[in-house]
Amino acid sequence: MTKSFEEFEVHKKGVVLTKSIFELLNNKSFDKEFGFKDQLKRAVISITNNIAEGSEYNNNRQFIRYLKYSKGSCAEVRNMLTLSRELKFCSQESIQISYDICIEISQNLSNFIKYLNNNTKD
Repeated sequence: MTKSFEEFEVHKKGVVLTKSIFELLNNKSFDKEFGFKDQLKRAVISITNNIAEGSEYNNNRQFIRYLKYSKGSCAEVRNMLTLSRELKFCSQESIQISYDICIEISQNLSNFIKYLNNNTKD
């Protein structure tokens, strides 16, 4: 990899998602939900952290592994957004943008993994 992780569109979207989640968690209904908030913060931060860490190996196989971790964290964020709605911490409208960004990031990660797999020599 010759690009820096900050240049990847999927990383940029992850930063947007992180900001969106942190704004959502400012909602007063989350005030006493320390463990829930912490887990959601950890999961969303993990998306961009794994993209960054994996890219530094300069090895497609390693990078793919970390992109898969990132994809798993993205699914965790989507699940926690669903739980936030179901537990009545927030409305569907308040999570919809973050949820949609999660789906987009997950698709982007899948495409990136396919690309790297096709350009990795066995």
